[in-house]
Amino acid sequence: AMRAHPSKAIMAFMRAVLVGAAVGAAAAFAPSAMPGTAMRSRAATAGVQLRSAPSVRRAQAGPVMMADDAAFGASHTSFYTSAVAKDSYATIDDILTTKMADEGVREVVTEMLAACVKITEALRVNLVTVADAQNSVFGDVQLGVDVLADELMWEACKASKLVREGASEEEPVMVETNKDGRFTICWDPLDGSSIVDNNWAVGTMIGIWDKTTGMLGATGRDQVTSIIVLYGPRTTALVACDDGVYEFTCGEGNKWFASKERIQIKAESKIFSPANMRAAQEDKGYKELLDYWMDERYTLRYTGGLVPDVYQFFTKEMGVFANPTAPKSPAKLRVAFEVAPYGLLVEKAGGKTSDGVTGGSVLDIKITTVDQRTAACMGSANEVDRFNKMVLNK
Repeated sequence: AMRAHPSKAIMAFMRAVLVGAAVGAAAAFAPSAMPGTAMRSRAATAGVQLRSAPSVRRAQAGPVMMADDAAFGASHTSFYTSAVAKDSYATIDDILTTKMADEGVREVVTEMLAACVKITEALRVNLVTVADAQNSVFGDVQLGVDVLADELMWEACKASKLVREGASEEEPVMVETNKDGRFTICWDPLDGSSIVDNNWAVGTMIGIWDKTTGMLGATGRDQVTSIIVLYGPRTTALVACDDGVYEFTCGEGNKWFASKERIQIKAESKIFSPANMRAAQEDKGYKELLDYWMDERYTLRYTGGLVPDVYQFFTKEMGVFANPTAPKSPAKLRVAFEVAPYGLLVEKAGGKTSDGVTGGSVLDIKITTVDQRTAACMGSANEVDRFNKMVLNK
């Protein structure tokens, strides 16, 4: 039959592959595969209890390879989760109590995450429209959801006895909220304004400094912790704890539980997220780096939103984000609101960062102004080294 009807054999093979893929996809996205949908609190000491089908627990680990499709010239390689469902998950209180020694830091993290739950709810019910009043000092178009998210963050900071002063990316001026407070909070309330109207994943970025250093004159390394919240099909948060990075998922009843613990970013990567690609027109090194990633058949995963583009490194446990600077395409990432919070998490998870100029860590950039900008590269250590070598000649 193979000799008589080769085209039929090929079609049969393709049908088998597609059916297998469809079955796998259905299992991956079945409700039982989503821990938050089955969460039930049984006892405070028992953590969060989950129900999941036995088949879900045998999740595939690492890259799943599919056959080359000669007809389309494509190599179907994707990187799926290696997470395996558990019967119970620790609550956020369980983790913070044991993995964050400073009680004040624990409390302020809890307050900030409570504000992000409110942002989650606001995103679900508000349409994405241009804000009535435009208050951006940069001339950026503000959306109603930007303003609403910012207001919710300000409400949380002003109501807190712990927050001494705060600054928002929407209007980067340091504002005293409680003279007796302890922490300086800097945040980007809703990163991804240019993609939120597509209903793509967006997020909130939060850097927290103690009053002993403050933020101005300090560095990202002086942060006591940082938080990145991703609003997608689920709401999840990365938090820098004493012993590493933990991911929390907002589950049933808006209760947070630990979905990943002590996340590690591998040194090697096959995923790349290239930002500011216009710079490649001027920067030969960046162009060569992009060519290298493509020639070596890396997987491109880029949305144009900093939160999802870097967050994936903590779920895939690999990846590299690059945003170099060039005369006609200058760097625009904000140190206090974006780079420092993410840099702390990346390095705590075993990754590496580059300031895109000297090749040093973004956590060593001295913050002299609230709206200070920088280039950056972060993610898997070997890829950041490659960026430093090819783009910076370091």
